[in-house]
Amino acid sequence: MTDLQTILDIVAQSRALYADVFTAAARYLVPALAALLLLHCARPLLSFRREPEIWAWLKFTDGSQVAVTHWENVIGRSKSSDITVALSTVSRNHAVLTRYDDGSWTITDASSKTGTWVNGERVSICALHSGDVISIGGVDMELTPITKRQEQLQSQLRTKGSSGWSSLLGLMLLTLMQALMLTGFLLSGEPEEYPAYLLGFGVVFLCQWALFLFYTVIRRSSFEVETIAFFLCTLGIAALATVKPGEMLKQSAAMIMGVGMFLLIGWSLRDLERAKRFRYLAVLAGVGFLVVTLLFGKEYYGAKNWLVIGGLSLQPSELSKVCFVYAGASTMDRIMNKRNLILFIAYSIVICGLLALMNDFGTAMIFFCAFLIIAYLRSGSVGTIGLACTALGFAGVLALRIAPHALNRFATWRHVWDNPFTSGYQQTQAIMCIASGGLFGLGPGKGFLQKVFAADSDIVFATISEEWGLILALMAVLAVAALGFFAIRTSRVSRSSFYCIGGCTAAGILLIQASLNCLGTVDVLPFTGVTFPFISNGGTSMIGAWGLLAFVKAADTRQNASFAVRFSK
Repeated sequence: MTDLQTILDIVAQSRALYADVFTAAARYLVPALAALLLLHCARPLLSFRREPEIWAWLKFTDGSQVAVTHWENVIGRSKSSDITVALSTVSRNHAVLTRYDDGSWTITDASSKTGTWVNGERVSICALHSGDVISIGGVDMELTPITKRQEQLQSQLRTKGSSGWSSLLGLMLLTLMQALMLTGFLLSGEPEEYPAYLLGFGVVFLCQWALFLFYTVIRRSSFEVETIAFFLCTLGIAALATVKPGEMLKQSAAMIMGVGMFLLIGWSLRDLERAKRFRYLAVLAGVGFLVVTLLFGKEYYGAKNWLVIGGLSLQPSELSKVCFVYAGASTMDRIMNKRNLILFIAYSIVICGLLALMNDFGTAMIFFCAFLIIAYLRSGSVGTIGLACTALGFAGVLALRIAPHALNRFATWRHVWDNPFTSGYQQTQAIMCIASGGLFGLGPGKGFLQKVFAADSDIVFATISEEWGLILALMAVLAVAALGFFAIRTSRVSRSSFYCIGGCTAAGILLIQASLNCLGTVDVLPFTGVTFPFISNGGTSMIGAWGLLAFVKAADTRQNASFAVRFSK
């Protein structure tokens, strides 16, 4: 018996020694791999050539012609119009020229003063055919679409997405990083938690490689956006393995459903007419989720934003974000319709009003920021944004007077050290743990913050910082920022305003959430309790983040880059 105990002691000491040696190496290897991975994925997203596509030519009677470079083109006197006709008889935004998936074209009058005429007849919306003469403000022009052969050649000459080998390299770097993190948990964790560790990291591994193989089958080569998402998911699994390994099954299932949501929304965006039909369902679902939560939800920490079904807790407002992007995205002919703009503003007021009744002011702030992005992209008016922000200021003051929950959050802001054991406990502990983790962290499972409430969700940035280092935590923020800058860059050459607004708004929501989570944790901004996309523990948050990512992916027009863009036949 004594010999057996001696052997067990030696094994335990050897395991502890190996764990210490491995942790010491992994503390530097994991951030290094993450830096290589982020650089590898971000470089093509931020440096690709933005080449306009030419879909047709507008030929004028004087022999000049103008290239039509989008599927939706505003014709007007304004310098911001896609096609400028600098005459006083032409309205600032006179008409919208639209191409459809089947190659057909229409022209829609944008409530102009002198009207839009086709073959001598005034029209509000009219299909265009070869030889039709368009008259705008007394100027005649004729539309000449490019041929199918020209369209095919143009597609082949466009900038390609990353090659399959480049995507494979990024995925291998991510897999190696995951293997190092998993090994660290297996060496330092308790044996009874091994199944949870293997499940969490295993599901991320299977999802990323299954999606990559699916892309290979459908001949799509670019995988940078997805690799960044799986990188963030990996950090979330690492945080969950430390704080709540028992919830690994739930979060893994949510990740699988999130990837399914990503593919479903991408499929819907593949056809613009189908996307517009989905939009109407999303509008109803976005309000429905919040109404059901308001009526049947449960209140936690002052906010009634949780729906409990059996033993499952859901936060439907996370799914409403996806619906809100659908509702805000619109084609150019509808944007020019004032009725459509009024309906969207009314919808936004209803959404924010429901969130205010639920006392979920953090989520309401995200929705309002999304509204500002959509409003600017739709109108291009800084004045409109200024008026909206002024209205927010008045509404915010009123909310603080009515809702003590929100007032307490603001009262604590910048004063967390005044009450480090009560209202400021989470943030003071988070700040101290970030400092103790330093640049390279303490190692997997060795942090103190795992004992603090919401270490896997509201203050997950601090959990990653403490155990894996501030460098890795900041890389998570830079990864989300890369998605945001990519959406802005690709919006310049987007085919439709639907994709432009959807991609920029979705990326904006992800970036705003990440910023609120990180800056709220360290008391730079008020602590709102919003999640960090892909990282924070929460099934609906995970599904919603993947749903938003689909809009970013659909805006990518590089050759063979996005599954949401059809091949040129």
